Amino acid sequence: MRHPIRTLAPVGAAVAAGLLLSGCADVEPVPEVTQGARPTAAPAAQTPAPAGKAPAAASARTVGGPRTVCALPVSFGVAEKWTPKAVEDPENPEFAALTRQGPATVRCEVDAKPAGHVGFLRVWTAGKGSARTVLEGFVKAEQNTSEVTYKESGSGAGPVTEVTYTVFDKVMEESKEERAFAVSTPRGTVIVHLGGLDTAEHRAMIPAYELARTTLRAL
Repeated sequence: MRHPIRTLAPVGAAVAAGLLLSGCADVEPVPEVTQGARPTAAPAAQTPAPAGKAPAAASARTVGGPRTVCALPVSFGVAEKWTPKAVEDPENPEFAALTRQGPATVRCEVDAKPAGHVGFLRVWTAGKGSARTVLEGFVKAEQNTSEVTYKESGSGAGPVTEVTYTVFDKVMEESKEERAFAVSTPRGTVIVHLGGLDTAEHRAMIPAYELARTTLRAL
């Protein structure tokens, strides 16, 4: 099993993963999955591609609703072969450095490995508040970010704030693109984040991110 947090080096993340992720499978048939390490590749000066450029992937299942593996304030479509897993015991103080980023706590990981990519869609939750404010706190808690750009859009769950940014990894001495969107719901704020092994992997996974954003529904 894989580790949810992106601030660790790939080996550290793999070790912690076994402690944090549940092995429960969804009611629907679930393809097998894996995680992607965080930073490797993409020149630091590279500009993030606009979130809306890639078309959404086709939906193969839904996560977040009744009888799905992740209990969330929202539901959204998951691309074919991507596999969701709930983060085990995210409130445990022992793992706070791994399961929290700024105001948010990670709840669910949707792994792209079975679909041939190295990366995750990670779902984070925070208290009630402005989606923009919560998302800004989330990004500010990330280290070595640059080229941060916010924009507003909409979804079936209401107004959405999106962000694209670049993260520089000091160990790998390389940068890569990341992006996320946030929405406020009656049960709190939800952030859906897309990372990836490197910028090439990240861009290849944008259709799955777009699918989550365009099929988002509040529960």
